[in-house]
Amino acid sequence: MKAILVNDDKSLSWSEVPNPKIKPDEVLVEIHYAALNRADLMQRAGDYPPPPGCPEWMGLEIAGKICEMGDEAKRLSDYKIGDEVCALLGGGGYAEYVAVKYDMLIPVPKGRTLAEAAAMPEAFCTAYLNIFTEGKAKAGDTLLMQAGASGLASVIIPMAKAFGLRVITTVLGAEVKEKIKNVGADIIVDTTSESLTDVLRAELAAGRGVDVCIDCLGGVGMGECLRYLKHGARWIMIAALAGTVTEIDLKNIYVRNVRIIGSTLRSRTPEFKAELIKTLVREVWPKVEAGYMPSSIYKIFPITEAEAAHALMESGKHNGKIVLEVRK
Repeated sequence: MKAILVNDDKSLSWSEVPNPKIKPDEVLVEIHYAALNRADLMQRAGDYPPPPGCPEWMGLEIAGKICEMGDEAKRLSDYKIGDEVCALLGGGGYAEYVAVKYDMLIPVPKGRTLAEAAAMPEAFCTAYLNIFTEGKAKAGDTLLMQAGASGLASVIIPMAKAFGLRVITTVLGAEVKEKIKNVGADIIVDTTSESLTDVLRAELAAGRGVDVCIDCLGGVGMGECLRYLKHGARWIMIAALAGTVTEIDLKNIYVRNVRIIGSTLRSRTPEFKAELIKTLVREVWPKVEAGYMPSSIYKIFPITEAEAAHALMESGKHNGKIVLEVRK
């Protein structure tokens, strides 16, 4: 089979690799689509290696058809050969086939295409993990989602709204602000012309302070914002695209009972991920199928144009998920 490999000069190539061999508790999925995540860019750069036992090539979420099943996978799951599925992977999605443990499979929601389904496992699991498992959010809470034009934000914002949260998000530029209005955030802050701290201060004074923040930016602004959260708020760091260093008023942290939480999905145990998937299908899939969370795909590239897809993600000139088409 073929997969996207990272060459010594960090360029990408669609190259021959060995076919996967499934274990008794695994299925072989014929991949039709794979979605991009920022973790792919980090892995390509050498900063985010795949977990032990995973393929060396990138790809955390895919959709396709089951073409082979191990005996244990047949016995312990309701899936069968020919089923259309999406899947959460530790790696290996940029390829023609992948071996997946049966409990990492996710049914394709009714009414969704395989391309749309490919953009869901990593993003939806990450969204649910950080909004509800780590963030303990509930209806009526205010969520701050940084980088509102990102692929993850295009999932987190509608998911939060579907569960009754109020959402503030940030963007860079008036054009981007206009583009993401349909995602559903209550307040969109253009940080090129508006002060996020001023907005948070005003919201706190009005009794609508932030209960949960999901932050992929970090940097100087993170520390500046912490003083304008509700008592008991949770600030969840999932990346630090704007910088890894900030200054924090520690007195504000303990007086206001603010919690700073580091969170990544990829580092969780397989058992944790399997339970998260069960919860996602039970709690979120009915809302997806009811139309609360529209497709978040921004653009689909052929797998042979993975380099261009990565360049688009690196540019930040997209709002929504970027997907690679392996086969129709």
